Amino acid sequence: MKKLNKLKWIVAIAATFFIGATFNSKASASTINNDYALSSSQGSSLRTSNNVVIAHATAVYAPARNVAIFENRTWYSNGAYVQYIVGDGGKIYRVGAEGYQAWGSGSWANANAPVQIELAQTYDQAEFRKDYVTYVNLLRSSAVKYGIPTDVDSSAWRGVKSHLWITNNVWGDHTDPYGYLASHGITKAQFAHDVKYGFSSSGNNVNPTPTPTPKPSKPANKRAVHVTYALHQKGKKWLNSVKDFGSGSNGFAGVPNSVHDMLYIKVNHGSIKYRVHTKEDGWLPWVHKGNKNDTINGVAGIKGHTIDGVQMYYTTPKGETYQQSYYRSQTTQRTGYLGICADNGTVAGYDNFAGMLGEPLDRLQIHINNYSKY
Repeated sequence: MKKLNKLKWIVAIAATFFIGATFNSKASASTINNDYALSSSQGSSLRTSNNVVIAHATAVYAPARNVAIFENRTWYSNGAYVQYIVGDGGKIYRVGAEGYQAWGSGSWANANAPVQIELAQTYDQAEFRKDYVTYVNLLRSSAVKYGIPTDVDSSAWRGVKSHLWITNNVWGDHTDPYGYLASHGITKAQFAHDVKYGFSSSGNNVNPTPTPTPKPSKPANKRAVHVTYALHQKGKKWLNSVKDFGSGSNGFAGVPNSVHDMLYIKVNHGSIKYRVHTKEDGWLPWVHKGNKNDTINGVAGIKGHTIDGVQMYYTTPKGETYQQSYYRSQTTQRTGYLGICADNGTVAGYDNFAGMLGEPLDRLQIHINNYSKY
């Protein structure tokens, strides 16, 4: 990434931001934690057009504070950060500056969004409820502040937009925050209603919609999906295949401190596509099969060319519980695994691919699930 010519930010972010259905006495006040905010010499110096506010989810079950720390530390090296992360029971952590481009969802979205907000993920329903109320009100009040419509994912090119809307209408392959919201019973329609009307200081809907009689729902249909994969050691041979991941030398594909040039991946259910980046060629075409004996259509990579990046995307069969590939890698030049990647959603800077371009990839771990097991 080209180093930016940084200018001092003209406008400082206020220490508190009032959120709620309207900016009146009913609105609740939520203090913003600035401990992990980028300094005036960090982040993009480019101002935004005020057309959209973008709703994200982190796609990793980790405290919001940890995500804020990570984005603050790696904003430049990973080229990814947003203005706010909401979580930890309704807390707000600031990283980027409002009104200046963040790096959260592609060039068009970044240039048109004065505010992008991540929702940290939790299994705790009570914690989720606090997070959700704060998230919704911050999305809504940010839109009101910048004169942006509070409609969610409308056909217009102004309003509150999910990362899924950006994917469907502009660029990308992320679908957040809907998968996570659905895991806590929030539909797209409910989310759109809540953002449009907001919550009062008590956390109640300002303009609740009548609750329809729910239709009987089918039980969750989650299938166990296993992924088998292997790397080819450059100048040598195919290494033993690995199923999912584990600990020790059998828990990953590859050989530590070695260079690899080909990769194959296959799943026992659903489908997966994948591709590799090599030092010699850049990103190679997507591969949809996994067969080490078919180096044309069943393998990603070119014999003798060094792999330094891997990207993949798992497709869940229709009607089943949504799952995705979670994967991570290590390089010959660093100790320890790099950040966890997910094939959709936002995983704090590591959502695009596994690896560090320019550094040979020496080991890889993958599993398919509806949450990360790392």
